Amino acid sequence: MTAIQFIKGINEEIIPDVRLTRSRDGNTGTATFRFFNPKILEASMGKEGDITGMYLIDEEGELVTRDVNAKFINGKPQAIESVYIIKSPEDWDRFMRFMERYAQDNDLKFTKAG
Repeated sequence: MTAIQFIKGINEEIIPDVRLTRSRDGNTGTATFRFFNPKILEASMGKEGDITGMYLIDEEGELVTRDVNAKFINGKPQAIESVYIIKSPEDWDRFMRFMERYAQDNDLKFTKAG
């Protein structure tokens, strides 16, 4: 079972919009996750602790990024944007294995940009 967490032990239920970029040589890239109105920003979640990063968890272990930012509209948090940096071909393959499992668990599909 795959999960995305911002606080260890609490799965985020909102499915993110994920955008991938890859370097020309295919060795590095970025994955930008956007969560609109995520559960973790609900007032009741404040007692659970602070957001310490984004954790992508599956049967192989976890991928972690600390690049997590809240987006505010009229002073209220509306979204979270997080960037995961892919630093090598091995990192790329590992990230894609996570995304394939996450997509399968959540009935998602990949759409290639035009």
